[in-house]
Amino acid sequence: MSHPKILLGVNVDHVATVRQARYRAHVLDHGDEVEPDCVAFALACEAAGADGITMHLREDRRHVQESDVQRAREQIATRLNLEMACTQEMIDYALKLKPASVCLVPESREEVTTEGGLDVVGQKSRVGEVIAAMTEAGIVTSLFIDPDPAQIEMSAELKSPWVELHTGAYSNAYFHAGRRHELDTLRAGAELAHSLGLTVNAGHGINYTNIAEVITLPHLHELNIGHTIISRALFVGVEQAVREMKAFL
Repeated sequence: MSHPKILLGVNVDHVATVRQARYRAHVLDHGDEVEPDCVAFALACEAAGADGITMHLREDRRHVQESDVQRAREQIATRLNLEMACTQEMIDYALKLKPASVCLVPESREEVTTEGGLDVVGQKSRVGEVIAAMTEAGIVTSLFIDPDPAQIEMSAELKSPWVELHTGAYSNAYFHAGRRHELDTLRAGAELAHSLGLTVNAGHGINYTNIAEVITLPHLHELNIGHTIISRALFVGVEQAVREMKAFL
C-alpha cells in the first residue's frame, strides 16, 4: 500500500549545542574557527533531501544564536521553521525575520530540550494574538501540542493552520507497556486535527527505530527530527543520515 509523501524538517539545534559547549563566550563570526556550524549542517541536510530546516531561538540563547538564524534565513534554499516562545521579544523578532513558518512551543530554562506541549487552552488569548500577527505577516503558524482533544480543538478555534503533535510521550514509552496507548492517542489526535481542518505535523524523540510506527499515523504532512539525525551523522556523515531518514518517508 502506498502512502503520501511525508516531508522531513531537520532540527539543527543540537549542532549548536555542541558548538556552545566550547565557544559559549566566543564571537560567532570567525568562519571555520568556530565549529561545528549549524548552518553548514543545515545546508548539507538540504543537499541530501531535507524539505526544511528548524531552529529554536531560546530566550536564554543556550544553543542557537540570532546570527545562526539570520544566516540560515539568507542561505538555505528550502524553508526555515522558527521555533519560538510566545514572548513579545520573539514575536517582534519573527516579524522582522519573516521565516516561512513559526512553531510556538513552551519554554523552560530547567529543561534540556523542549518537554511537553504548549498549553493553548490556558494561554488562549496570548496564542491567538501570536497566530493573528503571524498570519497577517504571511508567516504560517504551527502549535506544538500534546495530542489532547481540548488542545487540538482550541488550536482550530484560534485558526492556527498547522499543529505539531508532540510525540515525546510515545517515544519515551517505546520500550515499555504504554507504547500502544501512546500511539493510539497520537492516531486519534491526528484524526481529530485533520477533521477540524488542521495540517498535521509531528515531532520530538522520533528516531530510526520508532519512525516505522510513526509514519503509520494518518494525515501526516511533515515530521521535524533532529537529535537522531545528528547522532547518526557522527557515524555515517550528514548526507547519509538524512538520506536514510528520507527513505522511511
